[in-house]
Amino acid sequence: MAKIKRIQEETKAVLEKAQEEMKKYADKNRTEADEYKVENLVILSTKDLKYQIVGRRIEKLMEKFVKPYKIKKVISLSAVELELSSTVKIHLVVNISRVQKYIGQVKGQRKKQLALVIIIREKK
Repeated sequence: MAKIKRIQEETKAVLEKAQEEMKKYADKNRTEADEYKVENLVILSTKDLKYQIVGRRIEKLMEKFVKPYKIKKVISLSAVELELSSTVKIHLVVNISRVQKYIGQVKGQRKKQLALVIIIREKK
């Protein structure tokens, strides 16, 4: 019985040390999440969206993020509800991993006119 208890304690110590090491490496690349508030402007990632540019699909020419949208409601620390236009056919509530805070244009910078984007809801 004493031998089993000693083995369990040694195993527990080894596992705790391994967990600390894994946490150290995981935290190395981890950053604080942005806090979003109602009325903040965010841009939406096109990574997992199906979309069309004026009638034809062109994934590799598509922008990584589209249009600044206003946050209508903060659902939780990881989800926000966006004020989307009627042409965007996705759910209004999105995870914060799919949005980024919008930073306005720098004064004097030329603005490039983007093509019309129509986002299509995925069929399940």
